Amino acid sequence: MGLKWIDSLDVALELLEKHPEVDPQKVLFVDLRDWVLELEDFDDDPAHCGERVLEAIQQCWIAEK
Repeated sequence: MGLKWIDSLDVALELLEKHPEVDPQKVLFVDLRDWVLELEDFDDDPAHCGERVLEAIQQCWIAEK
């Protein structure tokens, strides 16, 4: 079963692993969305992504970093 938009923490952990050099506080939402869609385990409808979803992922990423 793949990652979904609502899996904020799991998505953030995958991003942290894939982009360890990135400061998540400086990531643009456009880039964040693209990076999530590029994750191998991600399997959700791109249309289900909104600003609140991206904010939640970004906050989890910041907390884990």
